[in-house]
Amino acid sequence: MRYLVALLAFALLIPAQERDFLTADEADQIREAQEPNLRLTLYLKFAQERVELLKQLLAKEKPGRSVFIHDTLEDYTHIIEAIDTVSDDALRRNVDITEGMKVVEESEKKFAAELQKISENPAKDYERYQFAMEQALETTQDSAELSAEDLKSRAHDVAVREKKAKEDIEAMSSTKDVQEKKAAEKKESEPKRKVPTLRRKGETPPDK
Repeated sequence: MRYLVALLAFALLIPAQERDFLTADEADQIREAQEPNLRLTLYLKFAQERVELLKQLLAKEKPGRSVFIHDTLEDYTHIIEAIDTVSDDALRRNVDITEGMKVVEESEKKFAAELQKISENPAKDYERYQFAMEQALETTQDSAELSAEDLKSRAHDVAVREKKAKEDIEAMSSTKDVQEKKAAEKKESEPKRKVPTLRRKGETPPDK
């Protein structure tokens, strides 16, 4: 409970445009946790804390609470997205995350059930954070499906996406180079404009 109060205070102190989805302490913990399975565990812990904070905010109807509910949902969604990013990166580097994925799948199913329950019993101010709730639920469900996939199959999909992205970047670079070359050639082929002069037609400059 003490942690949730501190987390809410953190959200109150930081302007929305500068707000990160992790607190400074959480970000430090993530930086220190280099091992993917440990990072996944930490992100799940932070996601669980956001869900608990969400339930706490919804427990009492207070003026202005919808802003904090909305922000909490957005932070939660970013945390789930970070879980997918860590997982994909680990698979790209052939790091074994079997242990972490098992915990992620179980936890995300619970998170999805909690969010579904909230959305099915909307509060009076639900419309003010409905989109954030829908995004959070959809992201959680998609992530849970990814976590349930065979890791070898998912690693293959990650490799395919990475290769495609690399090819797209190279194609864009090549297209840009061709366009720049054509523009340069066109500029060189254009007739050069004569330097303007005040002399009359047929008048020659005086000998120096």
